[in-house]
Amino acid sequence: MESLEVTKLSSKGQIVLPQAIRKRLELTEGVKFVVMGEKDVIILKKLEMPAKEQFRKLMKESRAYAKRVGLKKSDLEKTIRDVRTAA
Repeated sequence: MESLEVTKLSSKGQIVLPQAIRKRLELTEGVKFVVMGEKDVIILKKLEMPAKEQFRKLMKESRAYAKRVGLKKSDLEKTIRDVRTAA
């Protein structure tokens, strides 16, 4: 990791990522992040689409897990309905 940078929170809750970090990580306008916070630590993780092969592997593992634990399509549909009505 290179040198530390300092930034501040705006009145709108926005944080500017310093230019040196944006350049080093090749961050451009519109890049999305997952934000996690615990006590006085905030972590930003850049969201990236997985490669097709990585996605296929993940789907294969997910299907095998669902089969192993006995999940059915109807279980998934019910969960989606429950979440949508709770929102």
